[in-house]
Amino acid sequence: MKKFFGIVRIIGCFVFFFGGFMMFFGLNGRAYIDPSVITYLIQIISGVVISLGAVFGVYGRRIKKAIVKQLGLNVNSHKEVESDDIEMW
Repeated sequence: MKKFFGIVRIIGCFVFFFGGFMMFFGLNGRAYIDPSVITYLIQIISGVVISLGAVFGVYGRRIKKAIVKQLGLNVNSHKEVESDDIEMW
């Protein structure tokens, strides 16, 4: 896990440094942005948001289950349980 966060930190520093470098020392450019590029960007952004939501959903349940287990809480303590008896008239 430490290795993963180390890699994420290195990538974040790289993006921050070069992104700032490009913003401060870049030339003013005037370019035409084709509408198809915007639709691709929308698809990419929505795909990233949906996949991050799925990842957080899966790992959120695992984290919640681990916390409930560590604290010794009973999730079903306030639920009503019906009996399985079958009554014939």
